[in-house]
Amino acid sequence: MTIAFLAAVLTAVAVPPDQAYLGYFDCKTLSCLFCVLAVVCALKNINFFYLLARKIVRCFKTTRMCILALVYITFIGSMLIANDMALLTFLPLGYFVLNSTGKQKLMSFTFIMQNIAANLGGMLTPFGNPQNLYLYTKFHIPTGEFMGIMLPPFLVSILLITICCLFVKAEPLSLKDEPMELHPWRTAVYLLLFVLSIAIVFRTIPYVVGLIVIPLFLLVMDRKALKMVDYPLLFTFVFFFVFAGNMARIEAVREFFSMLLEKSTLIFSILSCQIISNVPSAILLSQFTENYRDLLLGVNIGGAGTLIASLASLITFQEYIRHNPGKELSYIGSFSAYNFGFVIILTAMMLIL
Repeated sequence: MTIAFLAAVLTAVAVPPDQAYLGYFDCKTLSCLFCVLAVVCALKNINFFYLLARKIVRCFKTTRMCILALVYITFIGSMLIANDMALLTFLPLGYFVLNSTGKQKLMSFTFIMQNIAANLGGMLTPFGNPQNLYLYTKFHIPTGEFMGIMLPPFLVSILLITICCLFVKAEPLSLKDEPMELHPWRTAVYLLLFVLSIAIVFRTIPYVVGLIVIPLFLLVMDRKALKMVDYPLLFTFVFFFVFAGNMARIEAVREFFSMLLEKSTLIFSILSCQIISNVPSAILLSQFTENYRDLLLGVNIGGAGTLIASLASLITFQEYIRHNPGKELSYIGSFSAYNFGFVIILTAMMLIL
């Protein structure tokens, strides 16, 4: 958020604030993101996702199947509640499972696979990754076309993640019981609000309705959820809207980026993610190309790679180091090997297609 703010301020020197600034902001993207994040925080506060994941994990009896379950849960979760929230929800479960069963040696691998699953699992749906929601809204991409574009790399990602996890040795594993119950009526209300937020994303209900209804319900039922919303992420969008809008009005910059994107929107967007992360890349590059197919693929595949290619990767790194201080370098080495392997394979596949 701070970097985005500084970038906005610097470009404002070249392009002084004027009335055109008002056209920079995509209010629907910001509204949809806020609604989804707020409801997900409410569901998280009643342990909905934790209990759901725990029940699924308890069905498996070996380390291999348990790690596969944790990764798949994160994969599916990213499609429904966005990659950042999926990791914040399911990484602690991964730690709990491995730590309580004496399998700490597998924590680095499990966290890396959960991270890849979150970044690549979220690519299939418009609300799975923040950059998806922005591009889906900006270019008015039909839902069927959106999912059709993302389905091939999505399926390949599932296959690659599964193959990686199958190399884990199948050792016996068991979890202790932990009594915990859901509040039925809160769960029902929050799930209805979640359905409402998804309906807004899919353009079936005006986003203004969600901005009114969801905060009103949460003000009464769970004010903490409203405080927990990732506001720095929302403000990162706001500041990058200013930055990207200003950059698009600088003639030399516009010609330079347009030339690069003409050569290969897919390759350049993937490389851009490695340096400035996937969300800023989507916002910036969308100002210089109409090739939303390759841009969409690039900023999703590019979410894997370096540690800063996705904010979700930094969340995973911080969570791992919190439990394993002093192992930063070994984690980054393993993380880079797996992530760049995924990027290379997925990029090659999409270039062939």
